[in-house]
Amino acid sequence: MDAHKRAVAQDCLEGAETDRMTFPQSVAKLIEAGFDGYLVDLRRAARTYYLPDGEALDLPMGAATAKVAAGFDSDSVTAAIREAQALAPGYTYKGFCAKVAAAGCAGYLVSFSGRRALYFGRTGETHIEHFPSAQF
Repeated sequence: MDAHKRAVAQDCLEGAETDRMTFPQSVAKLIEAGFDGYLVDLRRAARTYYLPDGEALDLPMGAATAKVAAGFDSDSVTAAIREAQALAPGYTYKGFCAKVAAAGCAGYLVSFSGRRALYFGRTGETHIEHFPSAQF
């Protein structure tokens, strides 16, 4: 992967973790750089960014999240997503990760071409969140 794409991915990760960049801003930047999507692994505190040709880049997240709960609570995951979408007072990306992990979310896959994120639990439960059309 070329240095420019690596720098874009790193900037988007740091932008999320410091709350400098919103999800729609990072998605736009990653699409512009040619990425296809990314995977957040909350158990490993890592992100993997994918290019359409299958090339991938693994980056460590800045801080480990809370332990992932055994059961998947789709309603709590959805509530955390709504807070993020609304940029609710006090919202932080690290807080979002902690909330969804406490709700049993082991990670999520973001598909730019599919315009959705798939949140998944430790035993395979899922929640699909389509991108709000107003933001993309």
